[in-house]
Amino acid sequence: MKIKSKSIFRNPINNKIQFENWVRKLENSNGRKYERKEIETSLGSTIVWSLNSSEPTFETLVIFPGARTTSLIWDLDKGLDNFNHKIKILMVETNGLPNLSDGNTPDIKTLDYGIWATEVLNKLDIEKVFIAGASFGGLISMKLAIIAPERIKAVFLLNPGCLQPFSLTIKNLYYNLLPILRTNENNVIKFLDKIVFSSPNHKLSDSVKKILIEYQMFALSNHIDKAQKPYYMGKELSKTNVSVYLLEGDKDFLFPFRKSINNAKKHIKSLKGIKVFNNVGHGIETYAKAIKYIGEKIKDYQETIK
Repeated sequence: MKIKSKSIFRNPINNKIQFENWVRKLENSNGRKYERKEIETSLGSTIVWSLNSSEPTFETLVIFPGARTTSLIWDLDKGLDNFNHKIKILMVETNGLPNLSDGNTPDIKTLDYGIWATEVLNKLDIEKVFIAGASFGGLISMKLAIIAPERIKAVFLLNPGCLQPFSLTIKNLYYNLLPILRTNENNVIKFLDKIVFSSPNHKLSDSVKKILIEYQMFALSNHIDKAQKPYYMGKELSKTNVSVYLLEGDKDFLFPFRKSINNAKKHIKSLKGIKVFNNVGHGIETYAKAIKYIGEKIKDYQETIK
């Protein structure tokens, strides 16, 4: 696999210690410890966090995170409890993002991310699974669905970054660029409040929001991001027959939901369901009802095959 770019931490040793400390803070907040596995892939070392990984009878869900995040974002305020039944949860730290995986990334326009994701499944000894991807993770999920459809039971796309180009509206550009160009806590809070969440319906507890702010400040201040950003996959999306469920927040300004839905209907021939959540921002993976919806679909699948 050809490496297109490499993201790095400014001070790799100290920054990784900072990240480890942040993980412990999240674990203490949630009252649980994440299992951790390091695997070797074509992109180097890839870290996978997990819950219930040793349970042989549980269905397995593999999660790919959005850009400029860690997969652990999914469990803010114990969000993964909202699946409401026991499943094996594997949270992949996509290479090139602000996490403990190596910073190597392939060309996003190729199918290499799908090849890499297949390697992850192989190294984790997973035969067939459910896949969930938020934003950038949605694009990786669809690349995987094209490369290895036989490995997937269903894909859940949450405000995915593969169904349309990034929105160039003034509001979206302003609040996304603000914390990048002027990194301080106030600007990070503005970004979270205006883009990621949609108060009062979609928000975190005050204490956990502070944990997220700390991570965003850490990532923006210490990580040199060279990874390419998501793009509209268009006709590529028709190259798989995997069951796809689309979850959209109606307050997602990065990828406005109506356009994403229209393009999904146009290109994804195996689209099985669309769910729009009112007053939910781009960070839909932190919204309890969205996680509950995924849990219900996985449970429906289990009951169907009995």
